Amino acid sequence: MWINNQSSLDDFILLGFSDRPWLEMPLFVIFLVAYIFALFGNISIILVSRLDPQLVRPMYFFVSNLSLLDICYTTSTVPQMLVNLRRPEKTISHGGCMAQLYIFLALGSTECILLAIMAFDRFAAICKPLHYSVIMNQRRCIHMAAGTWISGFANSLVQSTLTVVAPRCGRRVIDHFFCEVPSFLKLACTDTTGIEAEFNVLGALLLLVPLCLILGTYVLIAQAVMKIRSAESRWKPPSSYSRDRGKIMALFYGIVTPTLNPFIYTLRNKDVKAALGRALTREFWVKTR
Repeated sequence: MWINNQSSLDDFILLGFSDRPWLEMPLFVIFLVAYIFALFGNISIILVSRLDPQLVRPMYFFVSNLSLLDICYTTSTVPQMLVNLRRPEKTISHGGCMAQLYIFLALGSTECILLAIMAFDRFAAICKPLHYSVIMNQRRCIHMAAGTWISGFANSLVQSTLTVVAPRCGRRVIDHFFCEVPSFLKLACTDTTGIEAEFNVLGALLLLVPLCLILGTYVLIAQAVMKIRSAESRWKPPSSYSRDRGKIMALFYGIVTPTLNPFIYTLRNKDVKAALGRALTREFWVKTR
């Protein structure tokens, strides 16, 4: 295992797929393209949702939060991954690693809760249409969104702190593309059974509970839809951790999902298509005057 003599002793080494250098260029291109698409799609959703008065609804408020979350999600890891794929030194500074560790987990936790809230919003809209404006009023939506972000970052603060304070005995080689809790915890030179048990409890709360809420609300929505004999129903399939499999799954939920979310949730929506058309038309007329 090589270590650059000029790198700081506080730096961490990210192995990624460095044992397969022939993969680095294809991965660089794939990650770069996916990152550009993720930024373009999510920024477009935020701008259209904020600027078009016809999209000032709870659904698009939460979708805008999801888009902002996905922008931060990918930006916390992808730029560093792209840099490491194009240089021999696969390193990241101590501060950068700590930031990735905290932000990536915080945003991942936040997204789990946010998806459950978005499912509840669709449940209220379809199953309680007469009370929807009362149930999902502006103040409540803001409180729910704020609570989602606070819960995600609070969970990350607990897990990241427990991970970072575990003694590493000088170990600094991380078998991953970026710093995340499971890979970083493997550097610990003490028994981490207790910490892992705590993480399992928190994971159950922030993964299984929202998942159950999402599935439950969609079951109720499906029942309501069948009662009114409507064909409109949308499902987001849940994603389901050897060494390369963990990396591939992390890449999926860290890059692929944020790239596809705009198309899954919004860009295929007829209201958003119309809003994009109006925005492009206004821009065209401004430039041609």
